[in-house]
Amino acid sequence: MTRPAHHRDGGFQNNDGDFEPKSLAELIRWRWNAARRSLPPRPAAPIPVQAAELDFLHANRGAAQQPAVTWVGHATVLAQFGGLNLLTDPIFSERASPLSFAGPRREQPPGVALHELPAIDAVLVSHNHYDHLDLPSCRALAAQPGGGPLFVVPLGLADWFRRRGLARVVELDWWQSHTLAGVEFVLVPAQHWSARGINDRMKTLWGGFAAFAPDCQLFFAGDTGYSRDFSRIRERFAQRQAGGGFDIALIPIGAYEPRWFMAEQHVNVEEALKIHADLGAKASLGVHWGTFELTDEALDEPPRQLHLQRTDLGLPEDEFFTLPIGATRRLPPRG
Repeated sequence: MTRPAHHRDGGFQNNDGDFEPKSLAELIRWRWNAARRSLPPRPAAPIPVQAAELDFLHANRGAAQQPAVTWVGHATVLAQFGGLNLLTDPIFSERASPLSFAGPRREQPPGVALHELPAIDAVLVSHNHYDHLDLPSCRALAAQPGGGPLFVVPLGLADWFRRRGLARVVELDWWQSHTLAGVEFVLVPAQHWSARGINDRMKTLWGGFAAFAPDCQLFFAGDTGYSRDFSRIRERFAQRQAGGGFDIALIPIGAYEPRWFMAEQHVNVEEALKIHADLGAKASLGVHWGTFELTDEALDEPPRQLHLQRTDLGLPEDEFFTLPIGATRRLPPRG
């Protein structure tokens, strides 16, 4: 059997060209320049926060369920559709770091606390970076009353979960799928990389997810640079999306400066809008901003840029929008 092009000896690679994560020297150069220029600047205004609609979130199950997405913070979204409650890249910890006393610190609390969540049926993990795969959060979810969720993860991560006592896990290669209670999850390509330490770069896979249910089709980009992958995704699913593209796409809009360091791994707002167009999504929610100071732009810069660039394109606000942390957007059921 021919080895997939994105597989390498002992690891994985992106689709478009040989990607190499930035070196330690480049990292030091970036951080030195940021410190010298006092970057990132503090936000000009508070990050919008809204009290979660907990009664709705807990009641929104079963035959009467309305498709909905709730922004918990960063890349963590509670998605409710297909009769299930899903979480993307859950991080509820105070820091996005292997250390409890150092590393990027949370600027806003989660919009829905762990103990406030409805029972979670599945968790979609895009890759193993600390701001997307948070072990304490995963362990807390696995211990929820009634049994833990199914963790759906990229290739190579199932063993990591099992060795930490999280046994209910399924791993996928790009374009492979798994169905849970009638909802199909497909791992799709993204342009990024993986590592938990200094010796495991590119050794586990990364990606985004497409999820298909009768009442909603959802796309979650995870972390990604801009590439032709999104046009390929649209082509791949064209037949099953005859009624239109994804009903909701979760697309990162933050953590993009400086471009010389971030462009290959994190999209900026202009590229996020291109992803929205490439996918042909009916609506997109901008995520991956406002929670952790990871890069050189201010925490509140991404939604400002989204407003300006969306206006220049003549795009309606509800076609690519942001939410306050904790807020819910109800979606019309598909069909």
